[in-house]
Amino acid sequence: MLILALESSAKPASVAVCKDGKLIGLYFQNSGLTHSRTLLMMTESLLKNLGMAISDIELIAVARGPGSFTGVRIGVSAAKGLAWGAGIPACGVSTLESMAFQTPEHGVILCPVMDARRSQVYNALFKWQGESPVRLCQDRAIGLEDLASDLRNRKEPVLLIGDGASMSHSYLSGSGISCHMAPELMLYQTAYGVALAAANADPIQAKDLEPVYLRPSQAERERSNK
Repeated sequence: MLILALESSAKPASVAVCKDGKLIGLYFQNSGLTHSRTLLMMTESLLKNLGMAISDIELIAVARGPGSFTGVRIGVSAAKGLAWGAGIPACGVSTLESMAFQTPEHGVILCPVMDARRSQVYNALFKWQGESPVRLCQDRAIGLEDLASDLRNRKEPVLLIGDGASMSHSYLSGSGISCHMAPELMLYQTAYGVALAAANADPIQAKDLEPVYLRPSQAERERSNK
């Protein structure tokens, strides 16, 4: 299956094309430019340089969250529009699960951590078994103290992935947790991981694609406090 995948849930943005699990092309940018300016341009450029059109794609996949509220909305909206316009199925996958798929490390607990602000990280835990990662807990917004308590009950060393890896490493290692950070090229979520996760998920119609935030946005919190 030929998959076009989009990832814009945090500061980096990326677009990938994969065929039957093989990476054909990947554009990655971590410049801080807004994804509304870059994501569709990257998609158009990648397809053009691969000699492909959107009509060649069989599935459009996207990281549906958790992550930056604006980034997730941009990615889901772009994927929804492309899939709807081309009349092809879509697939939204967990940002955290996509990071686990792109990090095939055995013998460790994969610990994706994204900075969620307010002294929390977006997190889930995975462990590779055979050819794919197995989920150990659901996606969650969690404080580092609670994350450390969870990891103390697990025997394997911990591999940290994501833009929250550095701050999590400082806290967890200081709390006696055996952990290390993924190498730079594996540290951030990418559209390649999104494509791999989507290949193991069920496609849906574009109209049914929705973001997943895990907690209310700042605007929603402010409204509820009034």
